[in-house]
Order: sequence, then structure tokens, then C-alpha cells
Amino acid sequence: MPDAPKRENPWINLGFNLLLPILILSKGGDWLTFLPDWGVLVLALAFPIGYFVYDLQKRRKVNGFSIIGFISVLLTGGIGLLKLSPEVFAIKEAVVPLIFGVAIVASLKTKNPLIRLMLYNPSVMDCEKVDRALDTPEKKSAFDALMRTCTWILASSFLVSAVLNYIISRMIVKTDPNVDSAAFNAEIGKQTGITWIVITVATLPLMVFAMLKLFKGIKKLTGYDIEDVLIGAKKEEEQPEQSE
Repeated sequence: MPDAPKRENPWINLGFNLLLPILILSKGGDWLTFLPDWGVLVLALAFPIGYFVYDLQKRRKVNGFSIIGFISVLLTGGIGLLKLSPEVFAIKEAVVPLIFGVAIVASLKTKNPLIRLMLYNPSVMDCEKVDRALDTPEKKSAFDALMRTCTWILASSFLVSAVLNYIISRMIVKTDPNVDSAAFNAEIGKQTGITWIVITVATLPLMVFAMLKLFKGIKKLTGYDIEDVLIGAKKEEEQPEQSE
């Protein structure tokens, strides 16, 4: 039996796909003076690309967050290289989460909806156990409806993120890069930090709500509690038995 894919560290995921690339884009011009502007962009892009390849090899799954990070860094760096206006930057900040939200909903029409990657993930949950318990057409239909509801809740969190991204960007990023590129990059760095805090506070409740709704629906359809289906909880229960 093949080994299960290794579980992903969310902080490493966040760092390589967004935090480090954005830090390089905002401060690279000051720190890496030996690199041209396009070289700074290439270095920033290397992190999400490298993590995507590494994660694909280790966990045998496509990392959607790496793709989003790559697109975000490419657009941000491209705007800086082309010296486009702060208004264009704000639009870009809104478009990236909006695209992801639309992709989540659109993926419902595919064989592998993104909701299964984000919430109903076999590296976190014993999906096979749940699937076995959905032993009637009625239960399967109800579970599909539950997944659609959770998908729309998640998608709404990205819509909120898009609106907040645009508002915060317009409030902070005001310098035209053609006038002062250093100030423009500094404002991007400040905007990134504030955006992460505000958006996390604003969207986390929606994501938690979607997760709790999924667990509540699973319990109603299968009788399993959260600890019955979570991988970590399952291992903790099994460990004492193995030590006896």
C-alpha cells in the first residue's frame, strides 16, 4: 500500500507562496542592488514555482495556493516593471481573489471541485470513511447539496477579500511608480501587511462557518462527530492501542 501524502505545513505554504515573494518585490530593490528590476521579479517568482514543484513531488497534489501566489506575484511585479498607476494595482489586488472565488464555484462542474482541496481534503479528513457511510442515494444527494452550500460560503469570503483588497490598496498605494518607484514599493509592502490582517479578521469567520457547517452536515448524514473523521484525532485515538 503506497504511503499517504505528507501533510502540508500551512505556514511554510504561506511563506513561500506569498510572504517571501512580496517581501522581495517590496524590498528587493533596496537589498538586491546587483539585480535589475526584472531579476528581482524572477527571484520572487522562483519561490511559488519552487514550492509548487516540491509540494507536487512530496504530496502528489497540485497546490492551488502556489498557482494563486505565482499569478499575484507576476501581476504585482509586472505592474511595477511597467510602472502602471496605483489604480491598476488596486484592480489587480481585487481581481486575484475574485478569480479564485469564481474558480471555486466553477469547479463544482468538474470531477474535482476545489472545495475538496480546501475543506474536504483526505490529508485532513478520513473522506473514505465518510463516503462509505453515505450508503443511500438520498444521503449522497444531501451531501452534494451540503458541498455546494459550503462552496458558496467559501466563494463569498473571496468576494469580501476582493472588495477589501481594492479599498485598502486605494487608501495606501497612492504614489505613481513613474514618479517615485521606491515609495511605490514601500507602499505595496505596507499595504500587504495591513491587507493580510484586515482580510483574515473579515474572512476567517466565513471560512470557519463553512467548516462547521460541513462537520454538522457530516454528523447529520453519517452520525460521525468531528473527532471521528479528522485524521489527527484518529491517530491520537489509535496511538494508545498500539503502545499496549
